Amino acid sequence: MPFADRADAGRQLACRLTHLRGSDVIVLALPRGGVPVAVPVARALAAPLDVIVVRKLGVPRRPELAMGAVGEGRAVVRNDPVLLALRVAATDFALVEQAEREELARRTAVVRAVRAREPLAGRTAVIVDDGIATGSTARAACAVARAQGAGRVVLAVPVCSADAAEGLTAAVDELVTVETPAWFGWVGQHYADFRPTSEEDVLALLRAGQSAG
Repeated sequence: MPFADRADAGRQLACRLTHLRGSDVIVLALPRGGVPVAVPVARALAAPLDVIVVRKLGVPRRPELAMGAVGEGRAVVRNDPVLLALRVAATDFALVEQAEREELARRTAVVRAVRAREPLAGRTAVIVDDGIATGSTARAACAVARAQGAGRVVLAVPVCSADAAEGLTAAVDELVTVETPAWFGWVGQHYADFRPTSEEDVLALLRAGQSAG
């Protein structure tokens, strides 16, 4: 088992990112699970910690399958192979998108009440999650960071499927992983402790990060 928990994964990931220390970096966590991973990364890079809020768009009646994702700033990513293979109608996609945008707005409001958005213009945005299976959510996060003016986008995750890693190369300036296993399964299988991260956990970590800064 590569990682004891998300904090351990973050410490291992931070060791792969030391070349970024000293540059104008901001660490952007994907809530919820990416936040405890990002905390030791931000600490190691002596960089501010913020979040970048996105929502996966699950296939109707098969929500575990990602057909795309949406993010702040009206960013939307479509997973065309899934959409074509499952023949998802445009109307069904639009209904799921609308519902997830409502939840996106709610979560954004909760987070921004605690942590104002950091300006990204010209900076290196290090986007951190606890793992990547399909890459739809990560692509949406990269699109949001670029739309907000990030000069460079680095995607950093403890574990990433080989297929997703190949598909993400065009969306990022640099992809950093600890593990890219030939057989992926699902993200949680690479952690001994993969208990859910609550909204309260996220807010507490963001408050602690601001106090430390």
